[in-house]
Amino acid sequence: MSNFRAQFIEFAVKANVLCFGEFKTKAGRLSPYFFNAGLFNDGAAIGRLSDFYAEAALASGIQFDMVFGPAYKGIVLGAATALRLAEKGHNVPFAYNRKEAKDHGEGGTLVGAPLKGRVLIIDDVISAGTAVRESIELIRKNGATPAGVLIALDRMERGQGHLSAVQEVTAEYGIPVASIASLEDLMGFLAKQPDMEQNLQAAQVYREQYGVRNE
Repeated sequence: MSNFRAQFIEFAVKANVLCFGEFKTKAGRLSPYFFNAGLFNDGAAIGRLSDFYAEAALASGIQFDMVFGPAYKGIVLGAATALRLAEKGHNVPFAYNRKEAKDHGEGGTLVGAPLKGRVLIIDDVISAGTAVRESIELIRKNGATPAGVLIALDRMERGQGHLSAVQEVTAEYGIPVASIASLEDLMGFLAKQPDMEQNLQAAQVYREQYGVRNE
């Protein structure tokens, strides 16, 4: 496990963004963990989070010319990641969308730099994949190319079929999906915490029941 992945999991746990217990998912499953990126809600937390996004973007191997953040969580994530990328010597434009078109001023649903070239979509997680699909269609409609998607945590969990939501996006659109960390990284972290043995066992059982493998 590369260093930033392990550090991200530890950071998320300490910030109580990654919690353990019993949580009902949108699919009606009882998950032994819950990840809520909306709880990265102060300046220091967003600053550190964007460090991880920037590191993951550069480590992913995805070639991109700009970043795009889907409304709403992706707006902050995209802007903050662009800032950190610039500090690391990779200054790229960023844009985001509104959920409702503006009928005055500049109008439209897009804000920020024009969509062009290879666009990296940045969001927190992929659940149903709706925001990502809408982003891909918007990017293509504006003549740009979706280069890939970067999320915080890949749950590596099946959707309605045998693929995960992440794998479905890759299969449907032929673009890579990278993450700061995955369920494998989370389990690697738990395995090193003697006081979290019960959480590790619960995660193992859940993965056996609902998990997918990254091929």
